[in-house]
Amino acid sequence: MGMFNSGIGAMHGSGGSGAMRQLRRPDGKPPGLMDPSRRREGRRILALFRPYRVRLGVVLAMIIVSAAVSMLNPFLLRAALDDGIFKHEDVLLTELVLGMIGVAIFSNATSVWQTYISNQVGQQVMHDLRAAVYHRLQRMSLAFFTRTRTGEVQSRIANDIGGLDDVITSTATTIAQNATTVVAALVAMCLLDLRLAAISLVFVPPSVWMTRRVGKVRRRLTTEQQRRLADLTALVAESLSVSGIMLGKTMGRGGDLADRFTDESKEIADLEVRSRMAGRWLMATIQFVFAAQPAVIYWLAGQTFVAHTITIGTVVAFTTLQTRLLFPIQSLLGVGASVEASLALFDRIFEYLDLPIDIAEADNPIELMPENIVGEVRFEDVSFSYGVNGETSWNVRDIEIVVPPGTRTAIVGETGAGKTTLGYLVARLYEPQRGRITIDGVDIREASLASLAATVGVVSQETYLFHATVRENLRFARPDASDEEIEEAARTARIHELITSLPEGYDTIVGERGYRFSGGEQQRMAIARTVLRNPPVLVLDEATSALDTKTEAALQAELDRLAEGRTTITIAHRLSTVRDAEQIIVLDQGAIVERGTHEELLERGGLYSSLVRRDVVSEPVGSQ
Repeated sequence: MGMFNSGIGAMHGSGGSGAMRQLRRPDGKPPGLMDPSRRREGRRILALFRPYRVRLGVVLAMIIVSAAVSMLNPFLLRAALDDGIFKHEDVLLTELVLGMIGVAIFSNATSVWQTYISNQVGQQVMHDLRAAVYHRLQRMSLAFFTRTRTGEVQSRIANDIGGLDDVITSTATTIAQNATTVVAALVAMCLLDLRLAAISLVFVPPSVWMTRRVGKVRRRLTTEQQRRLADLTALVAESLSVSGIMLGKTMGRGGDLADRFTDESKEIADLEVRSRMAGRWLMATIQFVFAAQPAVIYWLAGQTFVAHTITIGTVVAFTTLQTRLLFPIQSLLGVGASVEASLALFDRIFEYLDLPIDIAEADNPIELMPENIVGEVRFEDVSFSYGVNGETSWNVRDIEIVVPPGTRTAIVGETGAGKTTLGYLVARLYEPQRGRITIDGVDIREASLASLAATVGVVSQETYLFHATVRENLRFARPDASDEEIEEAARTARIHELITSLPEGYDTIVGERGYRFSGGEQQRMAIARTVLRNPPVLVLDEATSALDTKTEAALQAELDRLAEGRTTITIAHRLSTVRDAEQIIVLDQGAIVERGTHEELLERGGLYSSLVRRDVVSEPVGSQ
C-alpha cells in the first residue's frame, strides 16, 4: 500500500497507517477488534430498535398467534388418520382437511404482514445508523479528515452498515418466529408423546455449543473482511478520482495500481470463501443429525416395547413436527452464527459513533448576528499544534493580534510558517490548545457553529466544487438566493461572462471537483460563493493564487471593493496583493517576528523586506 499512499494518499493528508493510529484504542487494539462488554453491546444494539417497539410488538404478537395456530396441524393430521381415514368418517375428514387448509391460509397471510413490517422497521434502523454516522462525521474537526483516508470513511457508511442489512432487517423477526415455532412444536411433541420428545431433544445443546464456536470464527473473519474492504474502497476513491487518474497516468503506474487492486480483491474473495466455509462441516453434521431423527422415530415405533402404546397417527404427526422443527432450529443456529459475525460490523460502526468531538458547540451557545457584527477580531496568546496527545511542538505560538473592525490585515511568511493555520483558527476549523480568539469580544468557542459560519467567510487556496451545475454550486452558499443574486455574485468574482458563454450557462455541470474548469475559474467560483454568503469577516487564503496577473489585478480590485466595511484577513504569497493592508503580520516558524505597514516593514530591512525582494525576482511557490 505504501507506493500509492505516498502519492495520492499524501494529497488527502494521510496514508492508511495514519488513520489506523488515529482510531487505535488506548489498550492497543486496532479498529474492529474491540472487545466491549457483551451485555453493554447487546443493550446498545437493542436500543436501535426501541423507537419501533410498537410495530415490533405487533409483529411479535402475529408470530405467536401464527405459531400457535400452525401447531394445530399435527393434531388435525393425527385425527384425520386415526379417526377420519381408518374409521371412514368422511364428514369429520372433510372438516379436518378444511381446518388444515384454513391454518395454511392464516399462517401465510400473517407471514406476509410480518415480512412487510419487519423489513420496514429494519430499513428504518439502517437509515438511522447511516444518518447517525454521517451526522457524527459532520461534527468532526478538519484534523480528523486530514488523518483519515476518504475511502475508510466511505467504507464505514457503505460496507459496514450495508453489511448489516440482512441481520437488521430480518434477524429479529427470524429469531422470534423460529423460537416461537420451536417452543410451540416442542409443546406439541410433548403432548403427542413425551418419550419421543425427550429422544428428539437430546442433540440440541451440543448443536448450540458448536454453533457458538462457528460464530466466533466468523466474527474474526468478518473483522478482517471489513478492514480489507476499507482498504479497497480507499484505493478506488483515490486512484479513480480525477487527481488519481492523472497521477497514475503521468507516472506510468496505471498497471501497478490495477495489479494492486486485483491483489486486494483476490484477498477479499478468499476471505469471503473462508467465512462462508467456516464451520460448514459442523453445521452439515448438525443438519444430518436432525434430518435422521424421523428415521429413528419410525424404528422406535416398530419396536415391541413401544408399539402397543403409540398409534400410526401419532407417529406421522410426530415426524411431521420433527420435520417442521428441523428448519427453525437450523435457522436459529445459522442466525446465531450470523449475529456473532455481525458484531464485528457493529463494533466498527459504534467506533465511529463514539469518536470524541474535539470541536463541540457550547452548551448555551451565543448566536452571532452577522448584520450586527462590528468585526473586531482578536488573537489572545494563541498557540496551536497539529500533534496529538498533548504534544507541544507548536505550529503557531503565542500569537497576539488585534484586527480592527473594517480593516485589512495581511499574514505573510515562508511556506510552513503557519499562515493558513491562523486563518482556519478564526473559522474554528481547528481549536487552539492555548489562548482564545474573539469576534467583537465573544470567544468563538462560545458562539454557535452556524452563526460563526455565517459570520466568517473563508476562500481557501484548495477550492472544492460538487459534481453539480454551476448554479447549484454557487447556491450551496445560500440556498435561498435568487438567480439574480447568484449572477451578481458571479459578476463580482469576474466569472459571469465565462459562465454565460457556455452552451448551458449556469446549468453547466462542473464535473468532479470542478475539473471542467481551470484552477483560476474554480477559485473565482469559490469567491462568488463567499460573496453570495456576504459574511462580515473574510478570510482570504491565497484566494487569487491560481489566477494570471491580469485577472488577479482585476479580481483584486473587486475584492478590495468587497472588503470595504468588512474585516478582512488575507493570507498571501504574492506580496504585491497586500501592500495596501493597514497591518501586515510576518510569521516565521509559527511566531510573529514583524508587524506594521508595507512601508514600515521595508524600512526595517527584516524578513518582510527579504521576502519582497525575492518576490520581485520570482514568484514564491506554495504556502502552508
